Amino acid sequence: MEIIGVGYRASTNAQGSISYSKLGFSHGIRLQVTPSVRVFCSKPNLIRCTGMDHQKVNQFAAIVKSCKPPEVYKGRGIQYRNEIIHKKQGKKK
Repeated sequence: MEIIGVGYRASTNAQGSISYSKLGFSHGIRLQVTPSVRVFCSKPNLIRCTGMDHQKVNQFAAIVKSCKPPEVYKGRGIQYRNEIIHKKQGKKK
C-alpha cells in the first residue's frame, strides 16, 4: 500500500505488531495488528502487509485504507499499490 501526500508517513515497531501513522490529523493513528498478519514499512510512505491467511491480510489492509481513503480531486491518501484512482475535474472558470 502507498501513502500519497505531503507529510503523510507510517512506521511500525520492531515486531510488526503495531502500526503508527501520521495522516494529516491533529493526532497520530495507532493500529494494533492481528497476530496472523505482519506489517513492515520499508519506506515512510510504503506499507507492506503479509501473512498466511489471505482474508485477514485483506481485512487489515482495508482497515488501514479506511483511515484516509484517496480523495477524488488530488488523489492524496492511502491506496493499494496497483489501484487506479479516477480523479474528478475541478471547477471550470
